[in-house]
Amino acid sequence: MTQLRTNEFIAPPECPVFEPSWEEFADPFTYINKIRPIAEKTGICKVRPPKGWQPPFACDVDSLHFTPRIQRLNELEAQTRVKLNFLDQIAKFWELQGCTLKIPHVERKILDLYQLNKLVNNERGFDAVCRERRWSKIALKMGFAPGKAIGSHLRSHYERILYPYNLFQTGANLLVSQMGRSLSFSHHPCIFYILSFFLSHSLSRPLSCVSQYSLCRVDQYMCLVCGSGSEENRLLLCDGCDDSYHTFCLIPPLHDVPKGDWRCPKCLAQECCKPQVAFGFEQAGRDYSLRTFGDMADSFKSDYFNMPVHMVPTELVEKEFWRLVSTIEEDVTVEYGADIASKEFGSGFPIRGGRFQVSPEDEDYLSSGWNLNNMPVMDSSVLTHITADICGMKLPWLYVGMCFSSFCWHIEDHWSYSINYLHWGEPKTWYGVPGYAAEKLEWVMRKLAPELFESQPDLLHQLVTIMNPNTLMNHGVPVYRTNQCSGEFVITFPRAYHSGFNQGFNFAEAVNFCTMDWMPMGRMCVDHYRQLNRYCVFSHDEMVCKMASKADTTMDVALASAVQRDMTVMLQEEDKLRDKVSKMGVQRSQQAEYDLLPDEERQCSKCRTTCYLSALTCPCSPGQLVCLHHAHDLCSCTSSKLTLNYRFTMAELYPMMEAVTLRAESYTYWVSHVSDILEAKQDKKSGLEELRSLVVEAEVKRFPQSDLLRQLRTVTLDAEKCAVVAQQLLIGKRKSQSQNLLTVEELRSFVRQLHNLPCSIRQAPLLKDLLTRVDDFQQSSEQLLYDEAPSPAALQGLLDVSLGLDVELPQLALLRERLEQARWLDGVKGASVRPHSLCLDTMRRLIDQGVGLAPHGSVERAMARLQELLTMSEHWEERALRLMEARPRHCVETLVEALQEVASIPAYLPNCLLLKDTVDQAKDWLQEAETLQLGGRIPVLDTLTELVSRAKAIPVWLDPLARLDSLVFDVQAWKESAAKTFLMKNSTYSLLEVLCPRCEAGTGPQKSKYKRAKDAAQCSERNSARLDCLSDVERALSESKDSASAVRAVRQKEMESLLALRASNESKLLLAGDCGALRVCVCHKAPSGAMLQCELCRDAFHRSCVLGSNQDPLPNQAWVCPQCQLSEKPPLDRVLPLLASLQRIRVRLPEGDALRFLIERTVRWQHRVQQASAEVGQGVAVTTSHQRWASSSPTWNGVACPKKEAVNGKRTKRHMEEEGSERKDKAKKPRKKKPKLNKERSQEAKGTCSPTATHSDLSLSDSDEDFTLCAAPWCRDVSFPLSFYQVNWVQCDGSCQQWFHQVCVGVSAEQAEKEDYICIRMVLKYHQFSLSHSSGCITTQ
Repeated sequence: MTQLRTNEFIAPPECPVFEPSWEEFADPFTYINKIRPIAEKTGICKVRPPKGWQPPFACDVDSLHFTPRIQRLNELEAQTRVKLNFLDQIAKFWELQGCTLKIPHVERKILDLYQLNKLVNNERGFDAVCRERRWSKIALKMGFAPGKAIGSHLRSHYERILYPYNLFQTGANLLVSQMGRSLSFSHHPCIFYILSFFLSHSLSRPLSCVSQYSLCRVDQYMCLVCGSGSEENRLLLCDGCDDSYHTFCLIPPLHDVPKGDWRCPKCLAQECCKPQVAFGFEQAGRDYSLRTFGDMADSFKSDYFNMPVHMVPTELVEKEFWRLVSTIEEDVTVEYGADIASKEFGSGFPIRGGRFQVSPEDEDYLSSGWNLNNMPVMDSSVLTHITADICGMKLPWLYVGMCFSSFCWHIEDHWSYSINYLHWGEPKTWYGVPGYAAEKLEWVMRKLAPELFESQPDLLHQLVTIMNPNTLMNHGVPVYRTNQCSGEFVITFPRAYHSGFNQGFNFAEAVNFCTMDWMPMGRMCVDHYRQLNRYCVFSHDEMVCKMASKADTTMDVALASAVQRDMTVMLQEEDKLRDKVSKMGVQRSQQAEYDLLPDEERQCSKCRTTCYLSALTCPCSPGQLVCLHHAHDLCSCTSSKLTLNYRFTMAELYPMMEAVTLRAESYTYWVSHVSDILEAKQDKKSGLEELRSLVVEAEVKRFPQSDLLRQLRTVTLDAEKCAVVAQQLLIGKRKSQSQNLLTVEELRSFVRQLHNLPCSIRQAPLLKDLLTRVDDFQQSSEQLLYDEAPSPAALQGLLDVSLGLDVELPQLALLRERLEQARWLDGVKGASVRPHSLCLDTMRRLIDQGVGLAPHGSVERAMARLQELLTMSEHWEERALRLMEARPRHCVETLVEALQEVASIPAYLPNCLLLKDTVDQAKDWLQEAETLQLGGRIPVLDTLTELVSRAKAIPVWLDPLARLDSLVFDVQAWKESAAKTFLMKNSTYSLLEVLCPRCEAGTGPQKSKYKRAKDAAQCSERNSARLDCLSDVERALSESKDSASAVRAVRQKEMESLLALRASNESKLLLAGDCGALRVCVCHKAPSGAMLQCELCRDAFHRSCVLGSNQDPLPNQAWVCPQCQLSEKPPLDRVLPLLASLQRIRVRLPEGDALRFLIERTVRWQHRVQQASAEVGQGVAVTTSHQRWASSSPTWNGVACPKKEAVNGKRTKRHMEEEGSERKDKAKKPRKKKPKLNKERSQEAKGTCSPTATHSDLSLSDSDEDFTLCAAPWCRDVSFPLSFYQVNWVQCDGSCQQWFHQVCVGVSAEQAEKEDYICIRMVLKYHQFSLSHSSGCITTQ
């Protein structure tokens, strides 16, 4: 036998579970017959009652007392029990010799002695295994790992424990070979056992039989081996027979006297040869009530699993159960309250007349077919014809289970059905084998545990043996399982083996029932019992005869047919057996009322079959009888002394069968008559009334609902329908559309019934013509429907033809469907040829329309293409949206690749088009950025800002964007820094207004914006070339390449406006005769008191009006009014870094140009002041004029105004004009200008130059200019690769003589030609020199 599976238990597949409706649940036998084709394939099934079917528990919990069975789990399993029996025999063998058997351990686990013994025997015995060295092979078969010398250990254990036992078992055969030899005590281990058998056999024979061995019978104190009585202290006395043996004469010899009882070889053979007691369950030693048993069961389960009982998973309990039954190391014992008679203790279901009081709402459960007290005795159950109350079959049995309590593999008595209902408690796990595999299961169990069946041939009928379902499945036996919960039924089918166990404390009830389909199985079971010599629970022949005695009109026809078939077999067998007995010479016969005798008094003494129809008795054996199958086994008397006892004569049995046959044949005659009518020819038709009479007869006689009856009803209904339709067609009532039209089948059936049915229709020609036209229509429809793509016009034409047919045509629906399909296909085709209008909504609409259409190949293909296009379009729409919304954003190349894939999709995709527009915008932007980068010009802030804002709106990763955005950020930071430097707190002016020359002379904060705009418009009309407003100045600075010219133009206008304003204010003050009419100051009131006069605008102001905005002027200090004082006056050393930082930013903005022009004006003004001071020789005055520009030289828009001369008094307009003309003349003087060079400077040449060039390096000669760098310190840090392009250069006119890129220092080509350029370094140097004499400030608005 192979090794017991130690792997984890694998649950078999689940059996079917049925959930009947209330209507199906009403008749249990009808429902069981309905599910039988499915359920009998698995042997068992589970039925869940409809929701709400909950019968009350009628058993008295307190009064129910029972004595459970004791179950030792490892004794239940067949293979485990075989092992335990073998170990018991080995232990007994050694115990009788005074030794205690200790099972050895190998590799830390108990050695399976049974498997070892089996494997060695399969390998032809111990000697063959040793000779062929197969111990390693045996170790592998036992599951031990190779390479650990386990084979030698197995050999040692086998030789020490099992080899003596096996020699003892085969000693009789070895004795024969030793009989012809002289007796010699060799040391071979088998001699001991040979001797034991020899002595036991020789002592039982006469002395002459053993004289050749010179052995004689000795007294009890003489050694039976050597015949000597010496050394009495070494003599052993057998505790069984008191025979004496020397310890040294035994083979193998004993060194010491055994401590326990010792048996001689003869007694040992007698004890070991005793047959084993049949295995069965013991009864527990105590009585339980439901409560005490439940407490014990719950305590056991919770203690075993160490958790509350309701939390233990059923899978865990199942695996643990099969582990326990398969192990010999653990001995777990449980108790099971099984086969408790409900007749004695009460059923769990309520019964009429019972002690349990049923409430009115529960009275339906008293008569329910699913009440197990009612099911066996219902009319549909065959067992209702058995008068005796058979416990377990007709009367339910109760079962009270606990965890691990089990019911072993078995089939029901007489192979009947069984039904089990779990009233309450924890689940019950079931395993079932279908009836067709019953013999396979029996064969497997006999093969795997033959020792058990040798001692108990009917072992499977004892309900004491189980076998692991996995083992059965591995040998080809189909096994199914289920967990039965409370309130559920489990049904087992005929000859279906089933077993299981309880998950915990529960209460179940079970009973048997038999249906008419069981009857052949029941007779087969009786024959099977006869072969096994097993008694029957009831007499099958008696049941059949009682059923035959009631063969009247009340018997179901189907049951009568089943009884007829079974009774035919019974009578044929009985007639044959009686004829056989008669031929044996049995002459005597008498009638016996076997139905009045108990079953135990009429059992065959040979096969234990319950006799009913006949039996043989003999006067020599009173109280004994045999069935006719065992006529020769009653006694040894002659056949003439035997008596045939019969219940019915054959002459009485045949009329009984004829009555059953008549009942069954009444249905047969009806079937024949109906068949003849349905197959009648044209000239033998019957009338409609005859058909109706046959239908009524079937209903009255309760004929089974067969196909023939259903066909008869159908034919009758068709005939009646045809008659009605013919009458309606005759009188013309069918033309109303409100009436139901004839179907084609009805019309065709009517025409066909003219030949097949007993009906005559006068309107046959009309109907035949209509049928012909319908057939033509159907043929045309089939041809059109067969077409793969019919045109909508053809379909519509055929539908128009159908309007003239007063018949319900089934093709109309198909034609309408195909018409809808054709129109839909045309719509799809039209949409496909216009991909520019095929949007997602159109595709979805077409798909939604297509979903509602009937399935067709063309539609499905079009739907597949459309669905594929929609899926692809949606995918690309989503992908396009994700590409545009991706963070980080994708580059243009990635989007272009995606667009290339989208280009092949013939659909209108908005997101993809938007993606394409986005890519185009990105490309345009990159082109603009590249043009801006490669143009050689410093970008204007507005252009750069607009470019950055556009780029941020484009959902594409643009490499230049980060650099441009950084430039814009730097510019904004620079503007904020400049604003903090120049703007006064809470100033209403912008930075550009402060830095640029004032282009609106005579206007102050009090002038409204509307008036400013109006004046600017009027000035623009007069002279469009003039810069009349700040916006014009800003636009000119942004658009003009020569920003100096633009600012100079504004400066010229500023001077003109200033002179005009000064002249106006001075004339106003000088010419005013009446001071009361004069309007001055910001309040526009007449002068009063001490007045202040602005140094720039020359207007007068009240001290009270301007005192808060400006302090009183100090002596010899000029005062500027709030309208002229527009900004702070930062020192030059704070302003020059601003210009330097702006030049590093490399962005052109109006404020920067204005600041640079302001610094240049300041520097030129300082030059002029120094020159004027040097010419006049008034160094002190010059120094004084440089002390504070804002005080000594008031400024108008950042230009230092000439100071008043102490000798000449107030300067006049004419003097200012003369100065302006002098400057013009000076500007016209020719001067030598350093040439402007265009250089091609490569990145390599720029990279070779040192970033820390000295002053001497920067002042190289013109011949070395091609190899120098731009002296601007920010040139190497610019973002634009200027050295790659042709650029213009300018040389500083200061003392440094260094060369600069014009674009790096913000100088245009025109400025480089016309004006001197002084670099920032020289300006700072000059400023530091000036600070050594005086400190100066830049005065702005």
